[in-house]
Amino acid sequence: MPQRPHTHQKPTKTNMERPSKQYFKVCFCCRRMFRLKAAEPPEDVKKAFESYSENGTMTVDHLLRFLKEFQGERGATKEDAQGIFNSLKHLNIFQRKDLHLEAFFRYLLSDHNAPLSPNLGVHHDMKAPLAHYFLYTGHNSYLTGNQLSSDCSVDPIIKALKRGVRVIELDLWPNATNDDVDVCHGGTLTTPVELTQCLQAINCNAFIASEYPVIITFEDHLTPKLQARVADVVVNTFGATLFQPETELKELPSPESLKRKIIISTKPPKEYLESWRDKNQDDQDEVEEDDKDESDEGGEDHQDEDILAVPEYRHLIAIHAGKVKGGIENWFFDDANKVRRLSLSEQQLEKAAETYATNIVRFTQRNLLRVYPKGIRFDSSNFNPLVGWEHGAQMVAFNMQGYGKYLWIMHGMFRANGGCGYVKKPHFLLNPREVYDPNEELPTITTLKVKVYLGEGWYSDFSHTHFDRYSPPDFYTRVGIAGVPRDTKMMRTKAIEDEWVPVWNHEFAFPLTVPELALLRIEVMEYDTSGNPDFGGQTCLPVSELRGGIRAVPLYNRKGEVYNSVRLLMRFKFV
Repeated sequence: MPQRPHTHQKPTKTNMERPSKQYFKVCFCCRRMFRLKAAEPPEDVKKAFESYSENGTMTVDHLLRFLKEFQGERGATKEDAQGIFNSLKHLNIFQRKDLHLEAFFRYLLSDHNAPLSPNLGVHHDMKAPLAHYFLYTGHNSYLTGNQLSSDCSVDPIIKALKRGVRVIELDLWPNATNDDVDVCHGGTLTTPVELTQCLQAINCNAFIASEYPVIITFEDHLTPKLQARVADVVVNTFGATLFQPETELKELPSPESLKRKIIISTKPPKEYLESWRDKNQDDQDEVEEDDKDESDEGGEDHQDEDILAVPEYRHLIAIHAGKVKGGIENWFFDDANKVRRLSLSEQQLEKAAETYATNIVRFTQRNLLRVYPKGIRFDSSNFNPLVGWEHGAQMVAFNMQGYGKYLWIMHGMFRANGGCGYVKKPHFLLNPREVYDPNEELPTITTLKVKVYLGEGWYSDFSHTHFDRYSPPDFYTRVGIAGVPRDTKMMRTKAIEDEWVPVWNHEFAFPLTVPELALLRIEVMEYDTSGNPDFGGQTCLPVSELRGGIRAVPLYNRKGEVYNSVRLLMRFKFV
């Protein structure tokens, strides 16, 4: 049986813990030995150092000039450059009081040289109506796993809020004794959790990651008596943080005006009876057959007098939800006297977009559109969020408890704007005079050049036989764009055999027609002769906030958790 590899360590001046050899025992009498190479500065790094140094050393002033001219950090100050110097002192790789090439290289690979600026914070205009933003949105936020049999819990709600998610969905059902309210996925084997626990979890964690408003969407399957119970619990839990406008909104307020506010959105009770009757009179079309009911519909066949008996529940609802009566041609009607939230499944949106793309974009300039996964995604998988975003949909609702490329894209989008959970939509989606048509082919506006130099950190963060029992890993990198269809593509480097510190020096070019909606996808895989490559890390970055120059790009695991040491050295340039 193969054994855990042995390492032979030879102390060096720059890293006293860096091993120089690795042995793999393949049988009782044979061992394979591989030399472990340390990361070395690529030629581009050497040339940059030569251009911004004198006599082999770089002063604070030299580094400041490098930051401004080469890295494009026009606002960099001498204090910023001195801070970088100070961050490297513990490495003991200074020459006198200045940086030599090795120290400069270690800075480029450090957390101080991230691809997104750590100083930007919330920098979008936050005083526009809510409809002008993409919102970090969860779907069935209480589920811990699949849609059919997993537990319901407050834990995924708390985790989502701490990540910055701003829209939480709760499905409300009578409990077993019909005297209180549970949250669960109705008609399945999911175990319920009490509504009061969910609301308390939201109240305690809503504004840890962001001070901008949290919207709770209810899928309501309650009697009027239990709706009154919900109203009482919600008011008692949130108190003054609950946003309760006196009249139905004619225009959505801004995130800035709603800081640290909780907003309830669902279908008003009076409309449940009409909704129930309509659904029993009309045949469902093919798109709706595989989906659960629209998430802001539901409810029972209440009598009108019962509905009118719960005004306190109606008063909870700040953002009214529901469809205009009639077919698909009426869904996107914009009433100048009020605003509303419309919910569609991913299939319904795709079908509607074939004919009504510009109507959808115009609708989302004043109203909210929520898009949720189709009902047959029992494994809690997700769909391409760009389909919603390019049509202006603010709430692309995702199952946050899973993982996969679409969830990574979602995480990437909301790294923008300081991670506050609100990203301002690009101007072309908000222009009422010239409505954007997602189906129109557009010219290339810019080209993003991406160069992948090298990677490091797997030797520290993984078991040394994690990727291959008999040799070091064979890593390759996949780089691409997630965006509108014309911009979307993925490319890859070649695999570098038997190296913990692979060097690729591979450059890619990505022409972009809609850079405002583009995200840079990066994945590292380990080649396997079986055809099933091993996962070595991923990240997704909003192109709109990508910093030019040579950058250290930290990678994340499948769940979106950052590795301690794994990172790539890359260069970004717009031409």
